[in-house]
Order: sequence, then C-alpha cells, then structure tokens
Amino acid sequence: MIYTDRDVSLHHQAEGLSVKGDVDVTSAAALAAEGSRWLAEHHPATVTLDFSEVATPRNVALSVLLQWLRTCHQYRIRVTSIVLSAPLQRLAELAELDALIQAPDEQPVD
Repeated sequence: MIYTDRDVSLHHQAEGLSVKGDVDVTSAAALAAEGSRWLAEHHPATVTLDFSEVATPRNVALSVLLQWLRTCHQYRIRVTSIVLSAPLQRLAELAELDALIQAPDEQPVD
C-alpha cells in the first residue's frame, strides 16, 4: 500500500496503480500527490490506472486521474489502460472524458 486515509487507499500492483474506496474532497489532493510521486520516483515504462473499486462517482476522483495522466505525460510513461468502476465511467462520459480514458496515450493532458 502506498497511501491510505479513512475510506480510500492507493496500491501498487504489478501493472500499475489501483485506487480502492471513496475518493472525496478531503483525500483527493493527497491521493493525487502520492500517486504522482510514485510515478515520478519509479518511472515505469508502462502503467495501468485502476479505479474499478471506486464506487462513489465524484469529480475529484476524475481530477486525481487527470493529475496522474499529466504526470505520465511529463515523464513519458505510457498508460496502457484506465479502468473505471461503472458509476465513475458514467461520470466520465458525462464530462466527455470517455475518449481520453479509452485511448489515454493518444491525447496529451496539459
């Protein structure tokens, strides 16, 4: 485990980073920072970003994801896939981020 705070945790898996629990306003900034720090320090060639165990769809969870995508872009880390829970996927579609999530390496996030 890389980070934990009340109802949310960040884990390193063989293929990348995984978020579990409820990402809220209180935990989002620290979660984004810890994930970005891990990406910068470990600098993997490829990474998967897994939000499949985030049940409550909140904009701040997508903000964490976008921060990590910026970090990956900055360090030239190839994002092989992004996995979202069904509720978070619906929120991403409403925010018109679904194309970015389906093909994360095709569009830089600046």
